[in-house]
Amino acid sequence: MLNRIIIMGRLVRDPELRTTQSGTPVTSFTLAVDRDFKSRDSGEKSTDFIDVVAWRQTAEFVCKYFAKGRMAVAEGRLQIREWKDRDGNNRRTAEVVADNVYFADSKRDAESAGSYTGSPAYGGAPAYGGSGSYGGGYAPASSEPSGFAEIDDQDGDLPF
Repeated sequence: MLNRIIIMGRLVRDPELRTTQSGTPVTSFTLAVDRDFKSRDSGEKSTDFIDVVAWRQTAEFVCKYFAKGRMAVAEGRLQIREWKDRDGNNRRTAEVVADNVYFADSKRDAESAGSYTGSPAYGGAPAYGGSGSYGGGYAPASSEPSGFAEIDDQDGDLPF
């Protein structure tokens, strides 16, 4: 069976990092995803608000680098969760359990929108998945040296 979903949209609010009783980091956030077509009645695009849940390192990554209004791509699986409301009625909720979350806007776009809170090293388009490695060859900025040196923009002797 195949259950993969990829969605792209803007965060509706800032994600908040929580931990389970066993200490596992988790965050949930909502992406506002525009539909590709316009309504026949109003002539406007509709928006779907899709709940996303991220666990462990992916949750920490999202909370560190994403904020309200930031464009993100979430890749994972669709999960239907059943629960009971306060009145004891059975409810069902569909949510995306994210394996990877990617930046879908540029650092410049995020800065102009006022939602930029920092960036992984060298401003790439990183992703962090639950597999324990950073996607795309990027690593988050840290206080430890990364083995890369900044290149002076004025240097005319670049090898390419």
